[in-house]
Amino acid sequence: GGTIPETLTLTSGDPPPSAMGRVIRAQRKGAGSVFRSHTHHRKGPARFRSLDFGERNGYLKGVVTEIIHDPGRGAPLARVTFRHPFRYKHQKELFVAAEGMYTGQFVFCGKKANLMVGNVLPIRSIPEGAVVCNVEHHVGDRGVFARCSGDYAIVISHNPDNGTSRCSLFLGS
Repeated sequence: GGTIPETLTLTSGDPPPSAMGRVIRAQRKGAGSVFRSHTHHRKGPARFRSLDFGERNGYLKGVVTEIIHDPGRGAPLARVTFRHPFRYKHQKELFVAAEGMYTGQFVFCGKKANLMVGNVLPIRSIPEGAVVCNVEHHVGDRGVFARCSGDYAIVISHNPDNGTSRCSLFLGS
């Protein structure tokens, strides 16, 4: 009859793991140990320039030198170069790039800047109904809300009595 020889072992069709290539990152993530993200190539913290006399009373002009991709972040970053306020050198800042920003664009930061894409203004000088991104929670905290890709906030109202403004955050579709 039909007997199976004792030397034959039945296996699934997969070869042993040592015979295949390397274990890819997605498989390592599921293997059970703590996944450590690769943060070495990140470009740095993206935030507004620190609030100074020039921004509080007038405006400063900067130039977008490059739009860069930051690994581990959905939104692109804009590297903006400003002239130093009182030294003969340049200051480079990393901003979260708003949709419509481009290299070579002039960016104005301050109380008296015009309302245009990429400019940084205090919320109280932005009209109600305007779409904004990278909004500060407290004055001078350099941007907290609406910072990811495609994220925005809408200015709802201003209260001149206590100097506050209300914004509605983006809730998705």
